[in-house]
Amino acid sequence: MATTAAWAAGGQKSAGASEALFIAQILLLLVVGRSFGELLERLGQPAVMGQLIGGILLGPSLFGWLWPEAQHFIFPADAAQKSMTVAVADLGILMLLLLTGMETDLRLVRRVGAACFSISATGIVLPFACGFGLAQLLPDSLLPRPDQRLVAGLFLGTALSISSVKIVAIVVREMNFMRRDLGQVIVASAIIEDTIGWVVIAMTFGIATSGTLNPMSLLATVGGTILFMVLSLTVGRRIVFVLIRWANDTLRSEYAVITVILIIMGAMALITNFIGVHTVLGAFVAGILVGESPILSDRIESQLRGIITALFMPVFFGMAGLEADLTVLADPTLALLTFGLIIVASVGKFSGAFAGSRLANLSWKEAFAVGSAMNARGSTEVIVATIGLSMNILSHNLFTMIVTMAVATTLMMPPMLRWALSRIPLHPGEKERLERETLDERGFVARLKRLLLVADDSAIGRFTAQLAGLLGGARGMPTTLLPLAARSDPQSAADSHLEALKHGARVSASAAMEGENLSVDHMQFTTRTDRPANAESVAEEARKGYDLMLIGIDRALTSKGAYSKKLDELTSGFDGPLCLVFKGKSKGARVPVLDQGTTILVPVNGTEVSRRAADVALTMARATGANVRALYVQLTGQGSGSGTSLSHRHEEATLKDVSDMAERYGVAVKTDLRTRRAAAETICKEAARGTAVVVMGVTQRSGKELLLGETAAGVVARCEAPVVLVAAERARRGDTEAEAQRTGKADARDPRAEPSSNEYKPD
Repeated sequence: MATTAAWAAGGQKSAGASEALFIAQILLLLVVGRSFGELLERLGQPAVMGQLIGGILLGPSLFGWLWPEAQHFIFPADAAQKSMTVAVADLGILMLLLLTGMETDLRLVRRVGAACFSISATGIVLPFACGFGLAQLLPDSLLPRPDQRLVAGLFLGTALSISSVKIVAIVVREMNFMRRDLGQVIVASAIIEDTIGWVVIAMTFGIATSGTLNPMSLLATVGGTILFMVLSLTVGRRIVFVLIRWANDTLRSEYAVITVILIIMGAMALITNFIGVHTVLGAFVAGILVGESPILSDRIESQLRGIITALFMPVFFGMAGLEADLTVLADPTLALLTFGLIIVASVGKFSGAFAGSRLANLSWKEAFAVGSAMNARGSTEVIVATIGLSMNILSHNLFTMIVTMAVATTLMMPPMLRWALSRIPLHPGEKERLERETLDERGFVARLKRLLLVADDSAIGRFTAQLAGLLGGARGMPTTLLPLAARSDPQSAADSHLEALKHGARVSASAAMEGENLSVDHMQFTTRTDRPANAESVAEEARKGYDLMLIGIDRALTSKGAYSKKLDELTSGFDGPLCLVFKGKSKGARVPVLDQGTTILVPVNGTEVSRRAADVALTMARATGANVRALYVQLTGQGSGSGTSLSHRHEEATLKDVSDMAERYGVAVKTDLRTRRAAAETICKEAARGTAVVVMGVTQRSGKELLLGETAAGVVARCEAPVVLVAAERARRGDTEAEAQRTGKADARDPRAEPSSNEYKPD
């Protein structure tokens, strides 16, 4: 009995020491990796290389050479102890491939054209041939299985042909070349090379696992990989989209979407393992599909990126560095072979990319820049080498040589690429495109990803549904409908709105500037008829993440022209931007029909909210063929002076901005400047001159009720034409009162009081 107790106590002590050592290892890798990563980033180098170098210094290359006892104590060779940290590193490989896939923009590849395919083809074939040939010349001592040089050749050839998309993109973005023609060609080429490389690497690992290279085994591996890729990019894409949306909309626990993403990654990794290729391919493809999800918010992506960057990257690259022993390079033969590997890898990759660039009719300077960019192996090479070491394809010495080559080529690339890109001139056509894209970056509609629609079964409700389709149809924006049924059952109202929504989406998609006539059958429309549309249901839906809520109800105003309680109730549950649609005040007012020859009036004043309204109006006009009239109301009698600007610089600049936006949209626009004392009255008078609809930007004011400013209230109360108010997001209602209670201060002014000035802000 005493012996058993002593054994149990000893076991507990051993387990505790093992756990403490594991934590110490993780902490050391994090501290050293982050420190060296920060240092290299300040020197203009990729931070990931600092994490790798930190691991190398913690291993036998420096720490183990200076103080071997301490290094062996902290990183013992005991298999059970080592397996704990290796497990984190192995999971880190999958997480890194997931992140790499999420950063892989296949749309960029389609957008750039044939040039990147020419560069990728020669950029893969030539270094692959160099690597394959080099493997046949290596001494037997560098290969763990000299009898399988074919597998080693396939592996080394693929390893030398891959570029690091992440590091290439970092430098291109740093040089402000991401939107330049050449920058897009470079990144797209790296994406293609990376994708093809991971497919070939996965198949090579499948061949290595089988131990033999017979035609049937090779056919099964290649066929299984092709089938997996085809199914993943077709059926799998839809399944991933549905799963992410279901998790986002249904699950209430914290970080539920991230959990589902990790499950998707694990499931696809297991599928690739089942068909006989490496799990890295499944994780990489899962990342591509997750990154293309239409409702993957920046917040969710940043959360996932945060844990990968903060934990898994330093641990994985630190562990990879620990496996490298640079002391072996003291052997002149190995040092010479390593130098030769760096030369072969650099010359092969640079020459292949350079030749492909010239075949694609790029200039000599551009071809030099492409060749310089493609030579960075970076983190990708380290991942490949680590997997090769774990599968006994590489010896430790060859692994050290490849890691050294990865570090050398990666550190050489940034200064070479910066020098090359700084000498690339800006062509006139490229300059014009960049100016247009600069306008797009400021666009409001272009940044929307998901819409929430609340509408009743009135004519204005159906017009609002059509408006939602016009805004989201060109990009297949997921839209959720919360129907309000005043005169019919909820399902009937939902069907009517869904038809109007699809009609607007068809019109928008067919008129898109990209020329893509999208099928509405592939757009995601969801209706919620299981509960009434009220503050609670809107708030419940809003937590799922929407960029804009559109509201169109028949009785949005009271008889006195104030906002109705129903409208106030609906808007109280949503803190994001709003698009409120009001019917006109003329007798027998009908829903506006937007088509060729009709006019959309947009009051502007140079503020961001008025620019958002102009963006919405231009989107509507582009889809329907309507014209846009931009109106600037300059107010008089303000301040101590005359109140009238003599130069009109601000007014002209504002109207010029709208004209530039209209040119980008391909929409006819007319600009007008009016000098008046009352903005609302002027807008209503101008709207009465054949305007189909008024689109106006406003700011939500703090308070318990819906407050959009005096000008907006005056326009919706008196304007004969329908009015669309585009309201910017605001702080949650009640925050002002809560802050006052916290600080002990009170606002002496009634929060519902309107500003006394007649200046159009809007608003």
